[in-house]
Amino acid sequence: MRLDAIDLKILDAVQRDGRITKLRLAETAGLSPTPVWLRLRKLEQSGLIAGYHARLAPRKVMPFAAVIMEITLSNHRQADFDRFERAVKTAPQVVAIWSVGGKVDYFLKILTPDIEAYQTLVDDWLATDIGIERYFTYVVTRTVKDDPDFPLALLG
Repeated sequence: MRLDAIDLKILDAVQRDGRITKLRLAETAGLSPTPVWLRLRKLEQSGLIAGYHARLAPRKVMPFAAVIMEITLSNHRQADFDRFERAVKTAPQVVAIWSVGGKVDYFLKILTPDIEAYQTLVDDWLATDIGIERYFTYVVTRTVKDDPDFPLALLG
């Protein structure tokens, strides 16, 4: 789908505020409500908008430990990657997984109630032999920036 400046304004607006009113969205995009709503539906149907979510303030919900885990697998056959990915994707504590090139195979972002719970998770993975050769743990001590928005300004 080819995006124009109005589409980008609509995407930016709903990305920042998923509960934006039809009227406010129309004002932001410079259209009347019906055409902006039709464009929004088209963007949704094309799959450019994956969903609408509330952004929580996790520290207000409960205390937790945030950990970045660097993982290198023992073997590098497709079956090894598949087995590892199946195992870590099912863990609710794992909130992000990145497969990367270079000396490391994966980075994981993990949220647990505390470091002990994190280590229990890792011990379980090591005991079930999901292919981890080596791992390094980086405890997040302070979040400097954690912006889930896609930088649409790069497109314009």
